[in-house]
Amino acid sequence: MRPTPTPVSSRGRACTGPAGETPSFVNRKRLVLGAAVLVVLGAAGWLTARALPAPVERAAIPARPILGNGVDTPKDMAWVPGGAFLMGSDSKLSNPNERPAHEVRVHGFWMDVTDVTNDQFADFVRQTGYVTTAQRKPDWDTVRVQLPPGTPKPPDSVLVPGAMVFTGTTAPVRLDQYWRWWRFVPGADWRHPQGPGSGIEGKGDHPVVQVSYEDAQAYARWAGKRLPTEAEWEFAARGGLEQADYAWGNELAPEGRKRANYWDANQGAFPVARADAKVGAPGTQPVKTYPDNAYGLYDMTGNAWQWVADWYRTDYFARQAGQAARGMAIVDPAGPADSYDPSDPGVPVDAPRRVIRGGSFLCNEDFCTSYRPSARRGADPYSPMSHLGFRLVKDVPPPRAGAEG
Repeated sequence: MRPTPTPVSSRGRACTGPAGETPSFVNRKRLVLGAAVLVVLGAAGWLTARALPAPVERAAIPARPILGNGVDTPKDMAWVPGGAFLMGSDSKLSNPNERPAHEVRVHGFWMDVTDVTNDQFADFVRQTGYVTTAQRKPDWDTVRVQLPPGTPKPPDSVLVPGAMVFTGTTAPVRLDQYWRWWRFVPGADWRHPQGPGSGIEGKGDHPVVQVSYEDAQAYARWAGKRLPTEAEWEFAARGGLEQADYAWGNELAPEGRKRANYWDANQGAFPVARADAKVGAPGTQPVKTYPDNAYGLYDMTGNAWQWVADWYRTDYFARQAGQAARGMAIVDPAGPADSYDPSDPGVPVDAPRRVIRGGSFLCNEDFCTSYRPSARRGADPYSPMSHLGFRLVKDVPPPRAGAEG
């Protein structure tokens, strides 16, 4: 079994998130006086490169998905056979943190067919009494590690439970003013994703959101599973399509049809939030709304961002590619040992961040194209957000030869 990073018990919250969708640390000062958000320090090890057995089996597109039956294979999970693939992207759509493409190998694993849903998370809470990060009071000692040095502590009266919510705008705004469409909302949590007065009734099959990295880890322990590594996640999302721009190929909307839940032109200019009958308010959709990939996995991109296990470094792919160039095989990488992101001036470059993958319903062609299998961002591990969920993997024996879904 591969090592799973384990967070320590201290906690805090911050309003980090994917560039183009969430307030940057630069603007955190504007938000921290309105409310504080949570952050945790954790530890993760860098899995060193190991000898790569020969011959190298490339990722292949299976004839049919292999799905667990709940008897001798895990229920509601799909077998991802593993193999070698090019991780990252050199596409014109890629961002610097996705480059360069480099060869990585992962071994096979089982993965949840969908994101964890509201119904599934409710069952966990019902059985364990778990209280999520968003439902707890922030701890300033862990909040401040995400803020510019010297940021004063806000009054205790604003250190209240809550989470970051996409509120949108009523008219077009400059796209570098992230705080115009994101707001810390006291009382927002997984049961109330947009804050008090909102709910998840009738949305049991939507991905659970407003869950932190800590919450995802707690659910994983209860379920006997773990978060995927970044490499496992990307391998699974690609479904055997080597270096395709999207999880389904190189065309965003084949035959004019969407293949994922993202912000499209019919919704108007981002981030203007319309709620008319034709388009509807932006938000999550039921899992399995769109077709699955060759491994039988749904919504690997779009709908909701997904936590993965690794610490986030903007230069991680360049580091891995450097190892490969020196003849080191990259096998089952577990990510870097720390965080590094210099994109937010005035904020510690080593402020704790975990990788999130897949993009969400807020991604769009004009501002954020993170509904791509190579797209990656870093997020404060203790900052729940209204567009961020997770799915899990499990290390159990592969299916019997010839088993098919």
